[in-house]
Amino acid sequence: MVLKAAKNAIILFLLLGIVCGVGYPALVTVIAQKAFPDQANGSLVYKDGKPVGSRLIGQEWTEPKYFWGRPSAIPGGANNAMTSTSSNDGPTSPWLINKVRDRVAAQRKANPDAKGPVPQDLATTSASGLDPDITPEDALWQVERVAKARKMKKQDLEKLIHDMTEEPFLGFLGEERINVLALNMELDRRAAEQKQQKSVSSKGGKRR
Repeated sequence: MVLKAAKNAIILFLLLGIVCGVGYPALVTVIAQKAFPDQANGSLVYKDGKPVGSRLIGQEWTEPKYFWGRPSAIPGGANNAMTSTSSNDGPTSPWLINKVRDRVAAQRKANPDAKGPVPQDLATTSASGLDPDITPEDALWQVERVAKARKMKKQDLEKLIHDMTEEPFLGFLGEERINVLALNMELDRRAAEQKQQKSVSSKGGKRR
């Protein structure tokens, strides 16, 4: 009787192990790859056939010609995507207050021509430390710096921000947002396109 019960328990254990440990994950993987291939593979973004990031994970941007994302409390910055954490400091923490002041000062120094106060999201970290998006207000505040670095018209950047703004999910969940990686890659794409056009025009002028 005991041996029979043990045998049944072992068979059930092996059966459930195969179904739950092999069958179910395989089924979910197949469905995900067929129905949501982009999301299932990490929503990776490619440039020249090579992955340069993910739409779901923020990166640290420091060059003036790029729009910057939210600060990160992760050791090593947002580029250390192996970790996800917040600062865990309360609003009365002296360390947090000083850190926010330092970030505000750094933003002001990098963008002295910007109008209005530094947006809150550009001076405070998120819960994950890996937010890939910023609000339209965050992006618009950085227009002066990016326009100067890229020698672009502010109106063109403002239009690009408007065009790339994503609406809240279902129209009311969340808020308007812009993916920083997608925005910066579009800027690079346009810059490369413009450079190529100038090169073609220059060659055409020499032939004449």
